Amino acid sequence: MRIGQLVNIGFGCIVITTAIIHIFNQINWWVYVVLFSIWLVCVLLGSWFIRLNYFFKSLHSKPNHTEQQVAITFDDGPHSKFTQDVLKLLKTHSAKATFFLIGKHIEENPNVVASILKEGHTIGNHTYSHSTTFGFFSKTRVRKELEKTNALLREQTGKNIQLFRPAFGVTNPNIAHAVKALNLIAIGWNQRSLDTTSLSEDAIFKRITKNLKPGDVILLHDTSEKSVAVLERLLLFLKTKDLKSVTVNQLFQIKAYA
Repeated sequence: MRIGQLVNIGFGCIVITTAIIHIFNQINWWVYVVLFSIWLVCVLLGSWFIRLNYFFKSLHSKPNHTEQQVAITFDDGPHSKFTQDVLKLLKTHSAKATFFLIGKHIEENPNVVASILKEGHTIGNHTYSHSTTFGFFSKTRVRKELEKTNALLREQTGKNIQLFRPAFGVTNPNIAHAVKALNLIAIGWNQRSLDTTSLSEDAIFKRITKNLKPGDVILLHDTSEKSVAVLERLLLFLKTKDLKSVTVNQLFQIKAYA
């Protein structure tokens, strides 16, 4: 049972109990407002923080991992230039990574997708449009987004994609329904770089490496010069700590393709 279900059941019991008490001893209306507000905050936090596993389970890290491994992941590609730059760096440092690809970018850069696979990396589904309103899509629209991207990758690579990362890491019941219906494995992260923000290269690098440990999953984006520069420093840092970057399927010992 997911955390979201437990929260709903818990709040449901509290509301029912409060209503019963209200029958015998009148309770101020603001008590119900407070209860609803607390429930709403829980739902919003659950929607925006994928690591909470509020609506569905995602793999975020491998605590107490006994091997010197981390998983570097990239969102929002493939990009005609920056993804190629990333691939060159990964090859130079004998590192592997996982790329969560956007459908519309796959259509624009099919050769880059081929390069990712040729270098031995893993690919996953990151929706078709990566719309800023993805969290408000209906069940049907969410499913169509994921099916369209999987179909594109199947056509181009012959692979049936199983790994999925929601746009912006947003989760809700509609996305949970699509993940279950399509038998996908949701992948989160526990080291968020914030490399798409205004943070400097130094700040991003320090944010990633400050508490980095074996079993961590790092979120980067193959969409800017800044992210490429951070990656280069990160790969050098991993060598000093005797850490190796592997694909998420290797880290979690799961199948990336059906």
